[in-house]
Amino acid sequence: MLLRSVTVIFFSCVFGVLSWVLTPPAVALTQIKLSDITYKQCPPEIAKGAVTSGTTMAANCFLVTGKAENSTNKIVYDADIFGRIYDANNDPVMQNRTRLGSIAEVPPGISDFELRISVPANQPTPLKLKQFKAAGFGAQVRK
Repeated sequence: MLLRSVTVIFFSCVFGVLSWVLTPPAVALTQIKLSDITYKQCPPEIAKGAVTSGTTMAANCFLVTGKAENSTNKIVYDADIFGRIYDANNDPVMQNRTRLGSIAEVPPGISDFELRISVPANQPTPLKLKQFKAAGFGAQVRK
C-alpha cells in the first residue's frame, strides 16, 4: 500500500513538472498606440449604397486613418481598434459600441491603418474622434 501511494505521488509530481515545462507560452494582448487619427469621405466606389448597421437608414461613409505604433519586435495580429466617435453636437455616432474594427497585422514600428465606418446621414459633421487605442495578439488567433 505504501509503495502504491509513493508511486502515485511520484507520477503526479512528474506530470506536474512536465506540464509546467512543456506548456506553450500564453498569447497575451499587446497594446498598440494609435496617433494622427483623422477621417475623410469614402471614395464613391466604396460609399455606394451605405446604410447603418442593422437598418436600411441612409448613412455617410467615412475612412478613419492614422498611425499604429507597435513597440515590440514581433508582428501583432488581429488588433481590435477601440474609440469613441461623436458628431458636431457631441452625440455618439455609434451607440453603446467602442470596438470599431480591427487591423489584421501590425508590423513592428509605425505603420498606417485605415478603418471604414458608416455614420447615419442625419448626424452632423465634423466628427470628433476620441480615445482611440488598439490591442492585438503576438500570434494569429483567428484563422
